[in-house]
Amino acid sequence: MSLISILNVSSSRFILTGFPGLEVHYVWISIPFSTIYAMVFLGNCMVLHVIRTEPSLHQPMFYFLAMLALTDLCMGLSTIYTVLGVLWGIIHEISLDSCIAQSYFIHGLSFTESSVLLAMAFDRYIAICNPLRYSSILTNDKIMKIGVAILCRSSLLIPPVIIRLKFLNYCRPHILSHSFCLHQDLIRMACSDIRFNSIYGLALVISNLLWDAVLILISYIMILHAVLAIASRDERIKSLQTCVSHICAVSVFYIPIIGLTMVHRFGKHLSPLVHVLMGNIYILFPPLMNPIIYSIKTQQIRRRVQRLFYLKRM
Repeated sequence: MSLISILNVSSSRFILTGFPGLEVHYVWISIPFSTIYAMVFLGNCMVLHVIRTEPSLHQPMFYFLAMLALTDLCMGLSTIYTVLGVLWGIIHEISLDSCIAQSYFIHGLSFTESSVLLAMAFDRYIAICNPLRYSSILTNDKIMKIGVAILCRSSLLIPPVIIRLKFLNYCRPHILSHSFCLHQDLIRMACSDIRFNSIYGLALVISNLLWDAVLILISYIMILHAVLAIASRDERIKSLQTCVSHICAVSVFYIPIIGLTMVHRFGKHLSPLVHVLMGNIYILFPPLMNPIIYSIKTQQIRRRVQRLFYLKRM
C-alpha cells in the first residue's frame, strides 16, 4: 500500500510539501532558506536588544516596534522546524495535533502583527496630529494595556475554528500545499461539514486583517490631511519621513497575504511551485524585511546599530 493510501486511511498524519519536482536540489535550496532564518533571528533579536539597552529608545514608537520584532521572531520559531526539516530530509510528515498547533500559531501571529501595525499607525497619528498630548495619551500604562488587548484579540478568537479541526474527518489525500500547516489547507482535505470553519474563518479575516487595514488607511488619510495643513515644506517632509518605515512594514505584511489569498482562491490551475513560493513569502518576508526596514529608515535605530557594530570591532 502506498504512503498516500495509508494516509488516506488514517487521519493522524499529513505529508509536508517542499518544492515539488526539485527534491534532488533540496540541499542547495536549504542554504538560502537557512540564511533567511538566521537573518530573521539575528535581525529581530538585534532590534529587541537595541531597544532594551538604549534608554533614548524607551518611547511608545519603539515599544510597538519591539512588539513587532517579538512577533516576527515567534513566526520564525513556529515554522523553522518543518520548513528546514523538509529541505534537510529530517521530516516528511506531521501529525494532526502538531499541524493544528502550528496553524494556530501561524494565524495567531499574523493577527498579532496586523494588530501591532494598527497600534503603530495610531502612534504615528497621535505624534503628527496631536503632538502636544502625545506623551500624556501614550503612557507606559496605556501601551501595556494595548499590548494585552492585542494578545487577547489574537489568541482568544482563533481557538473555536482551530479546535474544530481536530474533529473533522479527513478523507481526501493528506498532502499539504506547503511545508507548514494552514487552516485553509486542512479544511480543503476534510469531508465533514466545514461551513462553521469557512464562515467563522472569513469573519476572523474581515474583523482582524481587513478591519485593521481599513483603520490603518483611515489613519494615514487623517495624517496626510494634517501634514498638508503644515505651512513649511521642510516640516511636511520631516513629518512624512517618520511614517516611511511603518508604511513599508504595512506593505511587506499585507502584499504577501493578498498574494497568497489570490493564489489559494483563483490559482487552482497554477503550478504547485507558485503556491509553495507564495506560502514561504507569506511567512518569511515580513520577519526578514522589518528589521532591515527599521534599521535603515529609522535614524535612532540605525545609529544605535552602527554604534553596536563599531564597538564589536574595537
